[in-house]
Amino acid sequence: MRCEELMKRDPECVRPQDSIHEAARLMRDRGIGFLPVCDEDRKVLGTITDRDIVIRAVADNRPLQSTTCEDIMSREVVCCLPDDDLSDCEAKMASHRKSRIMICDADERLVGVISLSDIAQHERSRKAGKTLRSVTAREAREVKV
Repeated sequence: MRCEELMKRDPECVRPQDSIHEAARLMRDRGIGFLPVCDEDRKVLGTITDRDIVIRAVADNRPLQSTTCEDIMSREVVCCLPDDDLSDCEAKMASHRKSRIMICDADERLVGVISLSDIAQHERSRKAGKTLRSVTAREAREVKV
């Protein structure tokens, strides 16, 4: 299966200069916890999650109206092409420990997103479990009780 067959098309995104308040409202209104940060041509510059907002802004008491997405976004961009095989996407998720992969066209413009839950719902197999274990391994190492 190719990535374009499973990806969510035309995903919401924010611009680097948008406030994290705007990003949080968009997440709330759309029922999502992840947004690509894109330039005016939809080239991906980074990502922002609801967790980023809490950990990098709220916990540090940063002003929500004036803190921009660029200020707190994750800058590591992991992408696949629409015609890449889904197994390549899964491998990138596991090796980069990402639960979402952006799908970009040949001009590096955002055209879709594949999440770990998309793969799990599609496959319903041990492969999804293996990918999940690889992606979440970082959480087990980060949490020290």
